[in-house]
Amino acid sequence: MFNLLAWLFGLISLDIVIPATIPFLGWGNWLALPLIIIGVIFGALSSSTSGRNFCLIVLFVAAVRLSIGGGIF
Repeated sequence: MFNLLAWLFGLISLDIVIPATIPFLGWGNWLALPLIIIGVIFGALSSSTSGRNFCLIVLFVAAVRLSIGGGIF
């Protein structure tokens, strides 16, 4: 059940992160970060690791976009 929740949070945050790669929409990554962290927590509580790994990939994409845009020092 936790793995399904992790996938759900990962997919919702991915829907936010993809449009946030467009210039001037980088604030969407800050909106998606809490959702990604919740997904990683649910994935860590699960016996399967696929949801957690998916959320970590989405987190990596969001962090790279924020670092390119100057949002993370």
